[in-house]
Amino acid sequence: MERKVIQKVKGYLTKDGAGVNLVRVLGTGTIEQYDPILMLDSFDSKNPDEYTAGFPMHPHRGIETISYVSSGKMMHRDSIGHSDTIEDGEVQWMTAGSGILHEELLPASERLLGVQLWLNLPAKDKMVAPQYHSIKKKDIEEIPFDGGFLRLLAGTYKNKSGFSSQYLPMDYYDVHLNSNSEIEIDVEENRSILLFTLVGKVKVGDTLIEEKTAAKLSNGDKVVIQSLEEGAQVLFISSVPLNEPVAWGGPIVMNTQEELHQAFDELRNGTFIREKDYEKMEL
Repeated sequence: MERKVIQKVKGYLTKDGAGVNLVRVLGTGTIEQYDPILMLDSFDSKNPDEYTAGFPMHPHRGIETISYVSSGKMMHRDSIGHSDTIEDGEVQWMTAGSGILHEELLPASERLLGVQLWLNLPAKDKMVAPQYHSIKKKDIEEIPFDGGFLRLLAGTYKNKSGFSSQYLPMDYYDVHLNSNSEIEIDVEENRSILLFTLVGKVKVGDTLIEEKTAAKLSNGDKVVIQSLEEGAQVLFISSVPLNEPVAWGGPIVMNTQEELHQAFDELRNGTFIREKDYEKMEL
């Protein structure tokens, strides 16, 4: 059965970090519908003044942050000793787990274009040890099809495999469609699937999905995405709903208010970070 659009959320302009202009698409009001994706922020600017202030050191717990830079650069530094830069088609995958501090800097580039997702961690994995992994261009397979190409950022596509999420299965594709083209993707019947139109607009069935819009799809075993006259770049994200309670406070996502209060108490008393590489980094 072909999947249809059951909900659309168009992003709105806002600022975050030290003054970064971004388009916020998913957030606290869309938790249930888009489970396990908690947040989706999109960056699209040709003006460095709109983003180079970056995101100074801040905490996370209970989630994974997945940043995809289609064009531009993002520099990462964290409390477990990682320092890394991704650029032009690369991904950074950070597991906050029990607690991490990190900063993201956005150097000036011709165009900053990308997305950050927050993927919820299951209750049993909320307090795992934090980790960082970057997915470089050499690790991302580009798969052509009639009418465009698909970049396999994570998960599987047909008989191809990319980076594998440790805690939740997740297929993440960057699909580039030429003018008036389409792609048909076979999917598992009950996976939670959302599309995000990074550049341009597309149609799924009879529904038009405008640029910078997230669309939740119905159940089914097939997704057909059609571009219009100008072509499009759309992100395809498939995972498994957790159906667990969510207690969300700023950069921390737990399952109960008690766990959330404990996290903020630990931030205040200096016991939040349980794993830290003192030799590589001073905070």
